[in-house]
Amino acid sequence: MSAIVIENSFVAAVDAAGTEYPAGHVVIEDGRITEVGPGPARHIEGAQRIDGTGCLATPGLVNTHHHLYQWATRGYATDHTLFEWLVDLYPVWGRLRPDHVAAANTAGLAWLALSGCTTAADHHYVYPGGQAAELVDVQVAAAARIGVRLQLARGSMDRGVSDGGLPPDRIVEDLDAALAATAEAVDRHHDPAPESMLRISVAPCSPFSVSTELLRESAALARDKGVRLHTHLCETVDEAEFCAEVHGCDPVEYMDRVGWIAGDAWLAHAVHLDDRARARLGAAGTGVAHCPSSNARLGTGLADVPGMLAAGIPVGLGVDGAASQEAGHLGEELRQAVYTARQHHGPHAMDARTALRLATIGGAQVLGRETEIGSLEPGKQGDVALWDLTGLGHAGIADPVTALVLGPAAPLRLLAVAGRAVVADGELRTADTETLAKDLAAASADLREAPDA
Repeated sequence: MSAIVIENSFVAAVDAAGTEYPAGHVVIEDGRITEVGPGPARHIEGAQRIDGTGCLATPGLVNTHHHLYQWATRGYATDHTLFEWLVDLYPVWGRLRPDHVAAANTAGLAWLALSGCTTAADHHYVYPGGQAAELVDVQVAAAARIGVRLQLARGSMDRGVSDGGLPPDRIVEDLDAALAATAEAVDRHHDPAPESMLRISVAPCSPFSVSTELLRESAALARDKGVRLHTHLCETVDEAEFCAEVHGCDPVEYMDRVGWIAGDAWLAHAVHLDDRARARLGAAGTGVAHCPSSNARLGTGLADVPGMLAAGIPVGLGVDGAASQEAGHLGEELRQAVYTARQHHGPHAMDARTALRLATIGGAQVLGRETEIGSLEPGKQGDVALWDLTGLGHAGIADPVTALVLGPAAPLRLLAVAGRAVVADGELRTADTETLAKDLAAASADLREAPDA
């Protein structure tokens, strides 16, 4: 693999010191960042040299929460509450086959790459028809094809309608099957190495679709395997009411009882947290995936990210599933995060650089990879986004970070993952996007037209 040298660009390292170079360089060799600094880089024989004049170099963005399979079911239930939306979509997801998931995941990851994402967490919790291993395999293959790092959160549900949950009984797994399939996914695919392109997490879906036993046993399984835990929590008021009625406590207290409020877990959404809950999460180091556009689409509320950060909670950004946020563009979540914070606390609540931190080193911390990715520092993985700010949409915005965060979606001059060009000059280099679009359209049509099983 030849070295990549980016020169003459504004460099936002997003390191602990907030280092920036108005005209700097970034060097990637053998898949790792070896140099970051001001001015031109040293001569490296055979390197690919990229003139970054008018561009902004940042760490690759980290997506901390997604449901990639939902790319095949966009446009459903567009004016529904979360619970209504789930009730409408569960039967459709119950028809998923490996070919549907392959098309959806590949398209979704391609779009994420085009939006600046180099690492993506994908929470997949629907495994109809005994296809658990096959569905995991196609998710892994899709990430390898596109060339982004994947944190595959192997989800599960064991609380169907007959047990007081929301999912139809035919799409839930029993406790032992869910745990066995999750353990198998970890054993077959998890790579703990610093340069890992694939990690597996244990991820039962949510308190209203999972039994207490599955939550407890999942925590034990994750710790036995040395992997992280992930679930949804505090997304809606309905969920809080469910926990109060069924478990006699709020969602954070419930998850604390079953061993989940710890530094090896991260929670999607956390919209409805009081001061006590924020303090508990912050003390434990439990991370949060903030998904502002999805929360707006479903009308679930405004997550208080400034309050979370003040409480010491690690926070990253997520686009969430494309069925609840059809755009699925991680770069645009930076702007949405700023707007959501300011809706809560006014214009000083969050600035552009804080949003960039959430999308990079914040996300890396949430996934437990802050020593490997998330900032431009020598020794870290060669995951770099070079944003082209020379066009009409960003002309005249003097500060490049402000232009990226508050301006329109910026095209990529380069997106490198482990030193490999995944996007170059605004085009995906690892797959044909027209083919991906046709495959996705076919999968979506098949799911829409197929009868319920």
